[in-house]
Amino acid sequence: MPRQVDHEERRRLIAGAVCGLADESGLEGVTLRDVAGRAGVSMGAVQRCFRTRDEMLLFTLGHIGERIGERVRARLVRSPAQSAASALGHAATEVALLREEHRAEARVWLAFVAQAAVSAPLAETLRTNYASLEAVFTRLFAEAAGDDPAAVPPAPRPEPHPEPHPEPHPDPRREARTLLALADGLTTHVLVGHLTAAQAQEVLHGHLARLWGQGGGGGAGGGVPAGL
Repeated sequence: MPRQVDHEERRRLIAGAVCGLADESGLEGVTLRDVAGRAGVSMGAVQRCFRTRDEMLLFTLGHIGERIGERVRARLVRSPAQSAASALGHAATEVALLREEHRAEARVWLAFVAQAAVSAPLAETLRTNYASLEAVFTRLFAEAAGDDPAAVPPAPRPEPHPEPHPEPHPDPRREARTLLALADGLTTHVLVGHLTAAQAQEVLHGHLARLWGQGGGGGAGGGVPAGL
C-alpha cells in the first residue's frame, strides 16, 4: 500500500511540473526530459509513472480538473446557510479562474483546451469535466428557482426550426450550460486583457441578476447572489 501512495504522489508531482512548464511556454515546451528536470526526478521515474508523453498530459489535465472541482465543492460547503443563488455565483467564479492566484492555472487550462481541439483523449477528459460542472450548476439553478433538482427533465432534442414560446421559469439545464460557457469564456477574456478580473466579476453578477429578475427565483436567500 505505501508503494502505491508514493506512486500517486509522484504522478501528482510530475503533473505539477507539467503545469509549470506549460505556464511558461505552452504545451509545446513540455518534454519528458524537461518535466523530469523540473520535478527533480529521473527520466526513468517519469517513464515508470507514464508510458508516453500523451499519457502524462492526459493525467495532468484530469488533475487540473479535479483541483477546480474540489474548489467548487469546497466553496459550496463553506457556507451551508447561503442561498442557492449565491452558491451558484461563487461556483461560477471558481470555474472562471478569475482570482490572481489562479491566473497561472488559467493559462495552463487554456493551453490544454487548445490542444484538446486536435486530441480526442484530451477532448474526452474535458467533456467529462464539463459534464460534472454542468450537473452541479443545474442542481443549483433548480434549487434557486425553487424546483426539485430530481425533476429536471432530460435535455430535449433540438428542433430544426423551434417555435418561440414564453417560459414562466428558466430551464435549469439550459441556464447551467449558458453560465458554464460564460464562465469559461471569461477566463480567456481576462487572460488576454480584454477584461479585468473585476469586470469579469461584474459580467457574472449582471448575468445572474438579470436571470433572477426575470422570474428565476432566488432560493432560500432570494435575490441576486452576493459576494461574487
